Amino acid sequence: MSHYKLSLLGFGNVGQALAVLLDKKRDELRREYDIEFSITGIGTGKHGAALNPQGIDIHRALKLARSGSSLNEMSVEAPPTDASDFIQRSQADILFENTPVNYTNGQPAADHLRQALELGMHAITANKGPVVHAYRQLNEIAAQKGRKFYFESTVMDGAPIFSLFRTALPGARLNSFQGILNSTTNLILTRMEDGENFDQAVAYAQGIGIAETDPSGDIDGWDAAVKVAALVTVLMDFPLTPHQVERTGIRQISLADIQQAHKKGKRWKLVCSAQSGGDRVEARVAPQLVAADSPLYQVAGTSSIVQFETDVLGSLSVIENDPGPHTTAYGLLADFLNAVR
Repeated sequence: MSHYKLSLLGFGNVGQALAVLLDKKRDELRREYDIEFSITGIGTGKHGAALNPQGIDIHRALKLARSGSSLNEMSVEAPPTDASDFIQRSQADILFENTPVNYTNGQPAADHLRQALELGMHAITANKGPVVHAYRQLNEIAAQKGRKFYFESTVMDGAPIFSLFRTALPGARLNSFQGILNSTTNLILTRMEDGENFDQAVAYAQGIGIAETDPSGDIDGWDAAVKVAALVTVLMDFPLTPHQVERTGIRQISLADIQQAHKKGKRWKLVCSAQSGGDRVEARVAPQLVAADSPLYQVAGTSSIVQFETDVLGSLSVIENDPGPHTTAYGLLADFLNAVR
């Protein structure tokens, strides 16, 4: 039976969902995978941190986090001074890095993951920033240290995108892809099809917690561009930043546009795409009219899809219906199991 010490840096919706899932799967992991675990560190941005080499009580940590209380009272050691101190003192085998994304340079998450790898930890994240800004460097450090840098949850929550190519499609070369990768914009466009105007649809998305108070990262296409950059960087082995993705958001799509498309049997979607050609890759995020014969047409609400074209197979599509923190948490759990077995 192998025992792993886990550290959670970031304990918002995703971090808490991961803690719940780990607790739920504890007996199954022991029975099916001969894996036991303890959480030796939980660090937050605003609500303190807990360090305990003997293991933290998950249920108590969740109760404190959900009430907005500080985790410091659970720590058996002096609270860490910063994230770096937290990582160093967590004494973990695996770091789950789930701090907020930085589209511009991937920091400070990239530094968190780098430090974990250099300390001999497996580094797992749902944060897109380090994948597009530091993928090669982090991957090289992981290889040098005999550890894994995994990030399944960064593009389609728990859907197997990166691991699909890493394990199930050996020797396949990705030539192009297209898809719907931003749940918020897809929900907004779906609500507009039901008669709401743009502002009403955005307000609804904010009301249910899908969109941020400032929704520009979604509706201006930045989140989608980061995901496109991540797919291109990793699966096409072509380093690409979000600023290199041609990007147009959905602000200019009116209710009249939606209704006109409906009359023609079409739908507006924020489509992400990339095409490899020689020594360059053309990547784009932009609204497109999608006809009923497209796999993208039926993908509504918060669901997502990506359609791959490789040199050895025909079109291969992965669809995820109604994702949430629980599906993102599963991607993190899957990365944990794939990293250690």
